[in-house]
Amino acid sequence: MVLNLLFITTVIKSTFGVVTTGLWLIPLMLAAITYYRYDAVDPESRPLDQLNLWPEYDFIVVGSGSAGAVVANRLSEVRKWKVLLIEAGPDENEISDVPSLAAYLQLSKLDWAYKTEPSNKACLGMQNNRCNWPRGRVLGGSSVLNYMLYVRGNRHDYDHWAELGNTGWGFDNVLHYFKKSEDNRNPYLAHSPYHGRGGLLTVQESPWHSPLVAAFVEAGTQLGYDNRDINGAQQAGFMIAQGTIRRGSRCSTAKAFLRPIRQRKNFHLSMNSHVTRIIIEPGTMRAQAVEFVKHGKVYRIAARREVILSAGAINTPQLMMLSGLGPKKQLEKHGIRVLQDLPVGENMQDHVGMGGLTFLVDKPVAIVQDRFNPTAVTFQYVLRERGPMTTLGGVEGLAFVHTPYSNRSIDWPDIQFHMAPASINSDNGARVKKVLGLKESVYQEVYHPIANKDSWTIMPLLLRPRSRGTVKLRSANPFHYPLINANYFDDQLDVKTLVEGAKIALRVAEAQVFKQFGSRVWRKPLPNCKQHKFGSDAYLECHVRTISMTIYHPCGTAKMGPAWDPEAVVDPRLRVYGVRGLRVIDASIMPTISSGNTNAPVIMIAEKGADLIKEDWLKNPEYKIKRSHDTGTAESTTKTIISITNSSDSSSSDNFDS
Repeated sequence: MVLNLLFITTVIKSTFGVVTTGLWLIPLMLAAITYYRYDAVDPESRPLDQLNLWPEYDFIVVGSGSAGAVVANRLSEVRKWKVLLIEAGPDENEISDVPSLAAYLQLSKLDWAYKTEPSNKACLGMQNNRCNWPRGRVLGGSSVLNYMLYVRGNRHDYDHWAELGNTGWGFDNVLHYFKKSEDNRNPYLAHSPYHGRGGLLTVQESPWHSPLVAAFVEAGTQLGYDNRDINGAQQAGFMIAQGTIRRGSRCSTAKAFLRPIRQRKNFHLSMNSHVTRIIIEPGTMRAQAVEFVKHGKVYRIAARREVILSAGAINTPQLMMLSGLGPKKQLEKHGIRVLQDLPVGENMQDHVGMGGLTFLVDKPVAIVQDRFNPTAVTFQYVLRERGPMTTLGGVEGLAFVHTPYSNRSIDWPDIQFHMAPASINSDNGARVKKVLGLKESVYQEVYHPIANKDSWTIMPLLLRPRSRGTVKLRSANPFHYPLINANYFDDQLDVKTLVEGAKIALRVAEAQVFKQFGSRVWRKPLPNCKQHKFGSDAYLECHVRTISMTIYHPCGTAKMGPAWDPEAVVDPRLRVYGVRGLRVIDASIMPTISSGNTNAPVIMIAEKGADLIKEDWLKNPEYKIKRSHDTGTAESTTKTIISITNSSDSSSSDNFDS
């Protein structure tokens, strides 16, 4: 155990850069015992980082996140296909296994730590008016950093995709793929036609709940909403959240889809490998190889059949543009040869939420970090797989509600609630304010006076924003972070809808069931909103624009659409227009954002995308005929490994603040 403790101390130092006694006592103990327990009871070992790579693979998958891990698993089921999965970051560590420590992973070395460009419409309470945008730079991607909430979206989302010309993407088509991945362990959903059992991804409720979440669900019924399975027949309603956890620990896509295939002879994984471009032969417009940097060397590995981009809604468009695929003017600006003029990086959407809405309670029923006994909490988690450490990043309740701006004649709510038995003040400023990037002046004036007091929050988020943002290149240097313009609230109706959502949240908190806790809203106004009456529409709009929070769901930057759609980057089979042997399979392809947390929909997209590839290569004779002419070209692609002039470490430090 002493050796384990020393090992975990090293992990924490290397990942987070600091260990302090008070703050890190719980995670230190948890990590040490979790590591010991993991080796003892988990039959699946961690994937291996392949050092001796083949010069050519049938398929190369770029990115091991919520999509890439699934795609690599499913393609390597075909034994004759050689599959390479490339990941920029390292493997998960023991800290990431603990659900409640999700916030501690953000801004760490497992996070790309992106920031949006400054805005005068949103993120006004954040440092330099820039919102933090965490994205996973680790095996499992953002499924390692997220809050594990399992939400599929609304059936009308997918029917709308089909109506836009994306044949095969209606709800009745995609439900199969949601169920295929899922191993739902909630007994009350065991016989539901909307859920699956026996899949690779474990889904269940956290085994620990505060009394506040039961009150939240009851408050919903008092407002006329049902307590229902929001992933079932209808979405509008309240429920205790389901998440991707297994035995009380995080079930990332790396754990679910990669660990079981670590011994497959036709599967290789290369970690700590930063892809710099896709090599496309201009004459044939075929993706021939992938170039990446690993341990100070440049590798060029040929793809005999296809390259699949699963790097996420930020990195996928960046890679496409670096490879000559994107808006002509932008590529020419950075001196990149234009191979295909495509609207890459456009159509970006994200769920933006209103953070900081805080309700105080008189009873000790909330999560207050300093109250927990480290020893008791540790052993409750490790030995019983229960306790507050199993909460889904702190989120306990979910709800979907209609504002006056939605069409109540159909079940397609426009606001989602995240309910948590804590708020910005609950950790005495230790972590949450840093993750948000909140200005110190805002924290000190509004939240420091109630630090460590029992409180809870409802965070309303906008389900279907009308505003669209962009991802653009900062330069032609692949180690420079891209320019991310979230463009929140560019459409005034977005902010109006979110204000209405906040008003509904206040009504939920005023329900009779919360009276037993002495619940009341914390009425300290935000410093830049004092000119408005607290709780008025004007005040709520000011609040929305001040503490604007990403819900970590960027998507749409390589839009799927039919050939006649001028905004489309990929076709309904996820093939990039004008390029052979290149597909995008991740959140980038969403034409419109799904109504809810996007992790489950991205896994669905990956399941379906892998099947599309199998259909094409195993059943479509055209593919075999075409590839018979291309094989020589692919094999002749450079297979050498060469040293680079400058190390990747020095380049990567020159990021968005350079």
